[in-house]
Amino acid sequence: MKIQQPPRTVEVEVLQERFDPLLALMRWHRRLLEQRGSAPAAEWHFIGRVRGSGMDGKALDCLELQHYPGMTEAQIDALASEGAHRHGVEAVLVIHRVGRLPPGEPIVLVAVAADRRGPALRCGQEVLEALKHQAPFWKREWCDGEGRWLSGNTPL
Repeated sequence: MKIQQPPRTVEVEVLQERFDPLLALMRWHRRLLEQRGSAPAAEWHFIGRVRGSGMDGKALDCLELQHYPGMTEAQIDALASEGAHRHGVEAVLVIHRVGRLPPGEPIVLVAVAADRRGPALRCGQEVLEALKHQAPFWKREWCDGEGRWLSGNTPL
């Protein structure tokens, strides 16, 4: 007899306004419980915050992220959906900020729910790296009142 698995869910939000990553996780857990009837056996979470220094080591005033509304969300959804399918996970949540963000501000939350820790870990890492290198965001660092567009990403 085959056990019925709940459908995979992928949730993506790109926000202009601040968000509390722990509150977002709590709401995500509530939705998972409502959908599944129980908590997932394994979860992977990542919260990224704006660093205090720029790529050149100078103190950062803020990081500015721009995006193409609609296209960015669709691309992130595709990346998360591909990862969820490839690793057989149950759910993926991605919340990403845009706009001007000061150092220490939450910029990204990625959460993965799975039946085992291995798929959760692998999917989470893959989705996070895909966000860094394939999602259509344009970044500008502001230091001492001057903005500089970035052409690359920070290393792993």
